[in-house]
Parts: sequence; C-alpha cells; structure tokens
Amino acid sequence: MKIRHLTSGIIALALTFCGGALANEIYKFTDADGNVHYTDRPTGESTEERLQVSYNRTSNTAVQERVQSRLDAEAKREESRAEARSAKQAAKDERAAADIKAAKCADYRQKMKSMLEARRVYREDENGERVYLDDVARAEARSRAEELIKKNCGN
Repeated sequence: MKIRHLTSGIIALALTFCGGALANEIYKFTDADGNVHYTDRPTGESTEERLQVSYNRTSNTAVQERVQSRLDAEAKREESRAEARSAKQAAKDERAAADIKAAKCADYRQKMKSMLEARRVYREDENGERVYLDDVARAEARSRAEELIKKNCGN
C-alpha cells in the first residue's frame, strides 16, 4: 500500500514539473544517424520541425473520483481476501472436528466390539483396580456405548 502512495506521489510530482514543459514549444529533428530527437529549443537542424502540442487540464474532482474508486476497489479486494481466509480457516476447523469425531467413533466401536466379545466386562476404579460389571451394569454400559456410537458415527 505504501508503494502505491509513493508511486502516486511521484507521478503527481512529475506531472507538476511536466506542465511547464508542455506549455513551451517542442521541436523534433532527425540526426545524421537517423535517430529522432525531441527538444524544447530550436537546434537549427534541417530536419527540425515544430510540434503542435496541446493538453487539457485534469479536473481535480475527476482525479479524486478515480483515486476514491481505486481505494474502494482495493478495500473490496481486501475484504474478499479476508472472507476467503476466514472460509479456509472454517473449513480447516470443520475437517479437524470431523477427524476428531471419526476417531471417537472408531474408539467407541472398538469398545463396543470388545464389550460384545468379552465374557466379563470391567471398569477401573480410582485405585486402578478392576471392578467387574454385573448384567445390569453391563447392559447400561452397552446402552451408553450405543448412544455414543449414534452420536459420533451418525448411525
């Protein structure tokens, strides 16, 4: 953005100093080697010709409108870039959440499989010791596992 401001300043400065040159006479001549030259003073060359130069002053309001339209366009582009970055991050977060959910699903399915295949089902208490589940507790654990599978696997 700073480069654009610097470039605009240089162009404005150049146009300011070029205004004087445009107001004067311009001469064109071709030298002996066939090279074309332009100058603001007559040289007396035989191929010299005076060029008719005219220009119209630029309206300040027109310049301001162009500058404002460029600034608006740049702001719009930056806004769309920000939206794209936001959408990209949202998609990335969504994929991460889906991966976590898939991992949980696989874990719950594995636990359900081992619960169905094992003769005796246990849980570990706060001391790290096994506490074997009776039929009622086993049915409750199986029911909870089925709910977690439905929640995380979509089944």
